[in-house]
Amino acid sequence: MLDFEKPIAELEAKLSDMTKIASESGVNMDETIKSLENKIEDLKKDTFANLTRWQRVQLSRHPDRPYTLDYIYELTDDFVELHGDRSVSDDKAMVGGFGTISGKTYMLIGQQKGRNTKQRQMRNFGMANPEGYRKALRLMKLAEKFNKPIITFIDTPGAFPGIEAEERGQGEAIAKNLREMFMLKVPVICLIIGEGASGGALGIGIGDRVLMLENTWYSVISPESCSSILWRSWDYKEQAAEALKLTAGDMKSFKMIDGIVKEPLGGAHTDFKKMSSTLKRTITKTTNELETLTPEERINQRIDKFSQMGVFNE
Repeated sequence: MLDFEKPIAELEAKLSDMTKIASESGVNMDETIKSLENKIEDLKKDTFANLTRWQRVQLSRHPDRPYTLDYIYELTDDFVELHGDRSVSDDKAMVGGFGTISGKTYMLIGQQKGRNTKQRQMRNFGMANPEGYRKALRLMKLAEKFNKPIITFIDTPGAFPGIEAEERGQGEAIAKNLREMFMLKVPVICLIIGEGASGGALGIGIGDRVLMLENTWYSVISPESCSSILWRSWDYKEQAAEALKLTAGDMKSFKMIDGIVKEPLGGAHTDFKKMSSTLKRTITKTTNELETLTPEERINQRIDKFSQMGVFNE
């Protein structure tokens, strides 16, 4: 449980006890219970409307937050996972395959984290190796071949920085993905569902529409790493998060993303069904919009959008 969630949890525990007492004793406490429910709702609204940037980073990493496969299995009934980059191996940190959403077949690709120690080791904490990015590109090309739209789910603390990853061409693999994603003829929707860190996120982040869930972040570096570089300590991570301006609201104001997907009050993990339903509607609506354009129009708009990013003074 996160620090700013504790006051809410305390009131919810009190509500639970009060409801139990009322049920067991037969005493009418409806008015008191209703008053406490309203108090909890007001506290939630006030708390989550005024989160600091660091608190949103914490929320994006919440242990109960849905991961890529959670969304994929909730959004589709027939997901078929595809494996391997046809060169080195199958990177478990990057998953992908075909699935049907609202009657339309998509290629679904994303980074996958683990829930427990064993899963985290298998998924490498959601940090993909070069073979993960090459697998992602192979699946994108497959989707293009069969004229299927692509959805990417971004949730990574960064590409794996190990020596072996660099030896196998981590930089080249990500750079190639950037180049090739600009030229894909099918609609591409990128969803940042958790952490969007550095080139690890950008490696599957070039799309016609880039959308962020409300409590996620997108930056060239994590607040902790930024703090350790600038101040030689992680103690200034809150200050670093404020300086980096990495939240969905910040990114939208900088025109780095195309939209923000609202989360249930308290975060995506508090009502997974509602979050998935919102995502399904967003995906369907966005796909329908993109399919009114020709492949050439989509490619040109994609290139123009990313080319116009950034601010400079002459």
